[in-house]
Amino acid sequence: MPVDVRVPVLGESVVEATVGAWLKHEGEPVEAGEALVQLETEKVNVDVAADQSGVLGKIAAREGETVHPGDVLATIDETARAAAPAASAAAPSAPQPEAPPAASETPTNASEMERPHASPVARRMAEEHGLDLARVEGTGTGGRVTREDVERHIEAGQPRRQEPTAAPRPAGPLPDGRQPAGRETRIRMSRRRQTIAARLLEAQRTAAMLTTFNEADMSAIMEIRARRREAFQKRHGIGLGFMSFFTKAVIGALHDFPNLNAEIRGDEIIQKHYYDIGIAVGAEGGLVVPVVRDADRKSFAGLEREIAELAEKARNNTLTLEDLRGGTFTITNGGVFGSLLSTPILSPPQVGILGMHRIQQRPVALDGQVVIRPMMYLALTYDHRLVDGREAVQFLVRIKDLVEDPTSLLLD
Repeated sequence: MPVDVRVPVLGESVVEATVGAWLKHEGEPVEAGEALVQLETEKVNVDVAADQSGVLGKIAAREGETVHPGDVLATIDETARAAAPAASAAAPSAPQPEAPPAASETPTNASEMERPHASPVARRMAEEHGLDLARVEGTGTGGRVTREDVERHIEAGQPRRQEPTAAPRPAGPLPDGRQPAGRETRIRMSRRRQTIAARLLEAQRTAAMLTTFNEADMSAIMEIRARRREAFQKRHGIGLGFMSFFTKAVIGALHDFPNLNAEIRGDEIIQKHYYDIGIAVGAEGGLVVPVVRDADRKSFAGLEREIAELAEKARNNTLTLEDLRGGTFTITNGGVFGSLLSTPILSPPQVGILGMHRIQQRPVALDGQVVIRPMMYLALTYDHRLVDGREAVQFLVRIKDLVEDPTSLLLD
């Protein structure tokens, strides 16, 4: 009897998803626990696995469709797979001529015989550019083809799939004024990108956002890292980066200015006495902000290790909803992409976000002398409904002081 494969509960506040990519085809055998389809939610992509072994029956929800918890995605026929061994056991021992495969079992092309494991974004890009995913080398987990893999393949000028040729279209606009095909590419916006767009607009509409700037001399941190990097790596098995210093500095400043670690609920201010720090990461499907829980209780090594693990999960698209839940304050580092200065946008209901930027050697005045120092611009965006300008400026100055004298992070 066929058993339904349904959309699972996707997490708190997640009420719908988009069918990303089917990893199995109709008529293929599946094992219990084997991933069947990937769903794109506003936060993470979720693999839906088979609850039992059998043969995948009719697929009810195609790629790109919107589904909700409880909706039927497909069916699994648990008796179909058992029928084959039973039939072979009852067959006579004399050799029988090999029967030709059924039409539904005959692959129509090489890619259907073994469909490459690829992310939904990579699959859509390949379709738009006429690429054969079987020719793209996957660098994701288990050889999974990512968006970056497809982009590298395109930039390298690799051959595309052979498509039916069409008569050449004359240059210039068509007689009715339309532009010829090939001048535009239409790509479906992913569920995550839709959510990012909606939340950015929500932040603009609902928060009174202002940004204040400062700059920090990174000499002390860079000297500590250069002097202690090898010993730190050997002792803890993880590199000593900048994020642990800034996370510690943010927590120190939040202790002094609790309104930056709060939110507005109706006509109340909710100050939080825990420090769940979001670390913004640029992932394949868009920006995600995994959260380091109780960051104030973690050592430098603990922070570096957890941040590295979350960033790796973001790159491999294996973040869970729990990894992204909550967060009381966010840090984003545009410097890894070369940004010298930017104005970060709040992630509601948070009322503060710190923007780090590229370290650049610049001339600065020090003790009446012009010297060259590695400087970083810092940006704090805050919700002016709750945080006054004076408080925001002092908060950012406190971060600057802690970064420029990192020994105070150990003494406070």
